[in-house]
Amino acid sequence: MLLVVVLSGLLGGLGYGYYKQLQNRQAEGEFLQAARQGALNLTTIDWEQADADVQRIMDGATGTFYDDFATRSQPFVDVVKQAKSVSVGTVTEAGLESWTGDEAQALVAVSVKTSSSAGAEPVPRAWRMRIAVQRIDGQFKVSRVEFVA
Repeated sequence: MLLVVVLSGLLGGLGYGYYKQLQNRQAEGEFLQAARQGALNLTTIDWEQADADVQRIMDGATGTFYDDFATRSQPFVDVVKQAKSVSVGTVTEAGLESWTGDEAQALVAVSVKTSSSAGAEPVPRAWRMRIAVQRIDGQFKVSRVEFVA
């Protein structure tokens, strides 16, 4: 009987540990996906739908990043429309740098091709970003973006 109790406790502990490990992997994936999407949102802008593209960025933002971007969004839209600029970003690499509770920080590498009314052939440019993500009420939002060398 004692053996059954000990084995039950051991199996229960192992099962719980496995469950927590799965939860952690899922959360890591969700934080990383939010950072990747945030990078794409920031680097994929079409002058013909610039207002909607900027709204998409705002919808995925929070905190100081939201506040800063909100104050700069209209001048940004104006410049994009005036230049008839189209930028398309592609995430080339991404990984979590740190993660604690409801906050994570990721490094995201993006290749960005931009064309404009000037007619120059789009040349890919490599950008690297450090993106902070917060989980707020089950939603993952970008809270800070830094461009890194």
